[in-house]
Amino acid sequence: MVITLAVGSLVLPFPLSAQDRDPATGQASQPIAPSEPEGGLKSVSDFDSIADERERSIAIFEETGKVLQHPRCVNCHPAGDSPLQNMAMAPHQPPVQRGEANFGVPGMMCNTCHGPENAQVVGQSPDIQSIPGNPEWHLAPIEMAWEGKSLAEICVQIKDEDRNGGKTLAELVEHMAEDDLVGWGWEPGEGREPVPGTQEQFGQLYEAWAATGAHCPES
Repeated sequence: MVITLAVGSLVLPFPLSAQDRDPATGQASQPIAPSEPEGGLKSVSDFDSIADERERSIAIFEETGKVLQHPRCVNCHPAGDSPLQNMAMAPHQPPVQRGEANFGVPGMMCNTCHGPENAQVVGQSPDIQSIPGNPEWHLAPIEMAWEGKSLAEICVQIKDEDRNGGKTLAELVEHMAEDDLVGWGWEPGEGREPVPGTQEQFGQLYEAWAATGAHCPES
């Protein structure tokens, strides 16, 4: 069987090999989708070839780092008392403070501007297409500051129940896989780059990391 491939104004024959055909019909098979689409996350099965469990656990956590260290997440895990914004992780405008409960200060609480869902903005600068929103919009506790930290440091920090709000590994997995505010990173509104993959994939990676010993990178 031969298919044709158009190149400019030329039409060239392009034979199909046996592996390109459906063995039942002899027709062209559908292409196999890659396990890691561009800008996405690897699946848990992509790490099955790593025989050593500790090394596999570390490799899985490093994959989750694509999300943890993405500006979309770090912006809400700043080292100081003010959030960051956009991919450049610039200081938040207008200037705001975390406050005692991480929801801002009286007169400038987070929900003063951030509603229960993303809000499209019309007639503003093309750089501002929407305002982020979530019912629980707030800064992460200062104990969970990730800005400027290595993935190894973040890993140790996440596992530390004295800093992570007393969460066990099982509760961490549930938080990463199910929490609605965490999920905002994949649906950040018009004009914003989402974090890689999906929250479901992220949760599966976290579950696999915990199941393999929850080991951290060394540096």
